[in-house]
Amino acid sequence: MRCTPIGSRSAFGIAVALAIVFCGHAWLSPSLRAETIAVKADIASRGRLAEQLTPFYEVWSGKAERFTLSVDATVQLDNKPQSITATIARHDNESFDFIVAHPDYAVEVYRRAEITAMVLPKHNRSFIGTGSLALDGFHADDHLAPQGISSRLCSQASQITGFVNMLSMGDAGSMISLVSSLIEIEQLDDNRSWRLGGTVGVTFETVDAKQRMMLSMGDNVATVTLAAKTKPADAIAWTKYEQVSLPRAEIEEQFSRGIRRAWEILWPSATLTNPSLVAKRVEHGELRFVDGQRLVLLSGTPQQVGIAHGELLKEESQKCIDSVLNTFGSVQTINSGRWFRHDLANAYARLKPHIPADHIIETRALAATIGQSPEMMEQLNVFPELFHCSGFAVFNTATVDGKLYHGRVLDYMTTIGLQDAATTFVVSIDNKIPFANIGYAGFTGSVSGMNANAISLGEMGGRGEGQWDGVPMATLMRRALEECSTLDQVKELWSTSPRTCEYYYVFADGKTNEAVGVAATPEQVEFVAPGQSDPRLGEGITDAVVMSAGSRLEELRKRVTDHHGKIDVDKAMWLMSRPVAMSSNLHNVLFVPADGVFYVANASHDQPAADRPYVKYDLRQLLP
Repeated sequence: MRCTPIGSRSAFGIAVALAIVFCGHAWLSPSLRAETIAVKADIASRGRLAEQLTPFYEVWSGKAERFTLSVDATVQLDNKPQSITATIARHDNESFDFIVAHPDYAVEVYRRAEITAMVLPKHNRSFIGTGSLALDGFHADDHLAPQGISSRLCSQASQITGFVNMLSMGDAGSMISLVSSLIEIEQLDDNRSWRLGGTVGVTFETVDAKQRMMLSMGDNVATVTLAAKTKPADAIAWTKYEQVSLPRAEIEEQFSRGIRRAWEILWPSATLTNPSLVAKRVEHGELRFVDGQRLVLLSGTPQQVGIAHGELLKEESQKCIDSVLNTFGSVQTINSGRWFRHDLANAYARLKPHIPADHIIETRALAATIGQSPEMMEQLNVFPELFHCSGFAVFNTATVDGKLYHGRVLDYMTTIGLQDAATTFVVSIDNKIPFANIGYAGFTGSVSGMNANAISLGEMGGRGEGQWDGVPMATLMRRALEECSTLDQVKELWSTSPRTCEYYYVFADGKTNEAVGVAATPEQVEFVAPGQSDPRLGEGITDAVVMSAGSRLEELRKRVTDHHGKIDVDKAMWLMSRPVAMSSNLHNVLFVPADGVFYVANASHDQPAADRPYVKYDLRQLLP
């Protein structure tokens, strides 16, 4: 998340303070080491540090009602120095200006008592929000008024909340006393420079009645300038560009919830990294935990399944929504210059005619249960339009026992925290084939699944985003799971259905030890048989289907070829390990459809799925 919280307890300021305190593992620049003489700070020198830090602390702690805080930084990103500038000006309890610029993006947010404007100078566009902040369908408490903003931008699911609370109490002196008990504070020889934790250099000065703090940590440097006066930007700042009108509640909710979710993703607390595992039963549904993984069993009509889904996973569904709609949506808006929710709504308008009515009923029942707009939930469920993944199926002579092993690697956006909503579903819709769906709370489609008739499916995204006049990929996958009993039926479904974008798939049938690779676009479907050579995939491998791209495809082919005839469950899991799986590896699944068994690994906040333990599930035992 590149957007920065704004307000009296500026999360940007907090982040700067925390960088001073907690970056003790980095290295101080050699020049600073050579040119200064440091002594361990005594009580008197810590008092001088507190005095110099006090003006900034007044801002970070929320005690300063008016200020202008500017940051000019050069930081190492993607192994190269990049410059970032930011300015935050709080004018009163209702108004602020926020401007951030980077060589590749720029965003400005201006809030006044009656208007909120988001300006994207590089796209020559501004989004103008007017009207009530308490519109139906929006959370009235999710707004950007500076007064008390820290409580709205931080949650107990992020460690940042503890530091926000710490800054809101006491003064700079008490904070320095606490910090000195955790890391070493050294005063340098000029009485205005300090070294914290042996690595972070801090220097203070006053220039033209402005307080200035210079930070250095290795090749990263920043200058923070604080002025007590503010000058509100003129309205022309947002009227000189193309203007797009929006409900004010929509702009403010997206940013406030998006920022709050971003803190949870970037700095999760034990609420997310070590959550309480409390099983639960409701009518038509049950929540279980299997070796720490979330398992949900659902059965009944589409309406009943949607309600049970919402009752069991309300909090997890909300986190999934915030990750996609608000955190990712804000970043996507800044990158593209288009309002993300508009893009999503436009795509859904073209996709909706191809979605089965019972799927819509289930999604709307889920939305009503968790208190969300039905239209918004329907739109969010067509979100996964670009996945970059790998997949394979090996069987007969390729495996130790001749069984079919179908591996599916989902490489997709661990950076937006979808792993917090990871859920394995076992779904039994009345009069349809029961199936396992490895997915996410709030998501009713499928990207990885296996049904009770030993059919398994996994997909890989290609190109062609925007070609949405067909059945959404996740809907087509879901239909195959609940409608198809043979591989030929799956192939027929893809051949006769209008399709979207470019996708690749591996389909398998454990009853017959058959598998096929698929390349599908709106114009055509190609089926790649086991052992068949293809210019995109290379020379055919006997009794194997291998799908990936680039170096990951080369590595996967090599592994399958080198271990042909020796592949079992453990070896099949190894086939999906890094670097076949990317660093963004969200989940891995190994299906053994002939046995009705599958294995799931989900990413954590600091490990891709390929480095996480697999959990075994037996679909036959889990069915009603």
